[in-house]
Amino acid sequence: MTLAGEGQKAKSYFFCGIGGSGMLPLAMILKGQGAEVSGSDRAYDQGRSAEKFDYLKAQGFKLFPQDGSGLQSKDQILVASAAVEDTVPDVAAALKLGCARLGRAELLSSLFNEAPKSIGVAGTSGKSTTTGMIGWILHDLGLKPTVMNGAVMKNFVTPDALFASALVGSGEIFVSEVDESDGSIARYNPTVALINNIALDHKTMDELRVLFEGFARRSEVAVLNDENEETSRLNQKLLGHGDEPEHASVSFSLDDPMSEFTASDIEPGPTSISFRAHMSDELRKSAFVTLQMPGVHNVYNALAAIAAVTRVGVSFDAACKSVEKFTGIKRRFDIVGTSEAGITVIDDFGHNPDKIGATLRTLHDFDGRLLVMFQPHGFGPLKKMRAEFVETFVNGLNDEDVLIMPQPVYFGGTVDRSVTSEHLVGDIKAAGKQAEVFETRDECGDRLVALAKPGDRIIVMGARDDTLSEFAASVLSRV
Repeated sequence: MTLAGEGQKAKSYFFCGIGGSGMLPLAMILKGQGAEVSGSDRAYDQGRSAEKFDYLKAQGFKLFPQDGSGLQSKDQILVASAAVEDTVPDVAAALKLGCARLGRAELLSSLFNEAPKSIGVAGTSGKSTTTGMIGWILHDLGLKPTVMNGAVMKNFVTPDALFASALVGSGEIFVSEVDESDGSIARYNPTVALINNIALDHKTMDELRVLFEGFARRSEVAVLNDENEETSRLNQKLLGHGDEPEHASVSFSLDDPMSEFTASDIEPGPTSISFRAHMSDELRKSAFVTLQMPGVHNVYNALAAIAAVTRVGVSFDAACKSVEKFTGIKRRFDIVGTSEAGITVIDDFGHNPDKIGATLRTLHDFDGRLLVMFQPHGFGPLKKMRAEFVETFVNGLNDEDVLIMPQPVYFGGTVDRSVTSEHLVGDIKAAGKQAEVFETRDECGDRLVALAKPGDRIIVMGARDDTLSEFAASVLSRV
């Protein structure tokens, strides 16, 4: 058996943007496999997320200013996003030295595709949680997987691994989130292709259908959600219903009788959810499962994880027992704490309509007003999904709830600012819901503190900004 990336020991990689959610776990995997890894990051230069960079240095990563000084040999391999221009000092230095350059997806997919067995987790929502569940089940059962995630998996956090968004294992199985937003999903050839859902996010639906079907057909078996319209349609195509050739697949849903994996007897709780999982094989097995996180959407994630691991030899019963020990993902309905006044603060990665809607539905399973601070993850997504964002908040907020918004996250560069947070708030208010906009996040924090009353739940939502967790903790300290 050959571990993916086993030949890394003689290689030296330099990551431009090493602190990014996609770059950091990949850097950790390479270093764990014996490669020399160094890097730079604009956030490091600006003094943001100091804890993260202190941790990286403690783990033996060499960090440099993003001024090109870290590129010192033609034998170094530059790892940089395709969006990073040649004028960026690190890239310019690499070009001058003649260093090879790899994109993140190019490097990750090569490691993934080299593995004897692989599980690729795709879909618009739920990727990080499902990836974490699969990784934990395989680890808990002694299969020693390598896991690449875009978020910190709480089960693997230790004093020596504070940012556990990756796991380096010596087993045969490589588990990874797979991204459709940049089209890189087309690079992956998985043993198991898991698709949680398909919804509008970064690309048109026609583009997404082509990408996801290709991903499914390159696998040995696809695992699909029968309750999402797009993935259900894809499943029908894979089953040979139409002009397309048949391809191996299994599906999951809450109660569709055609699905191989289903759930019944769902019992929501404020911080957990219980259900009976069913596998309709020849023995028609079932098991009672209690997850250590709330929300019906996590029942779907758990069914997906259980279905996926059974395709690589894990028993249904063992998978159900292991997933109960999974403690969750940071910034995925992450309860920061409850103040003495009885105000709870929750940190959440919700940044597209699907994710935001799932979180709001989970919160409304129980009583209490919501104070929602949503920071859009860019001006581009805000413009593209304006109508969908508005619909999600109008349908997801009760009349007494309040939405607070700063301007979208922005770290530099040229960008179309024709749609701003003011436009979103105006549309939501016109539909009769309470919404307010402020120029800065600090002003949003002050407003949340002023509004908060005992029994309220403050939810901090957004992506692409690690400091949102620090913001959530600061709000808790003030309420």
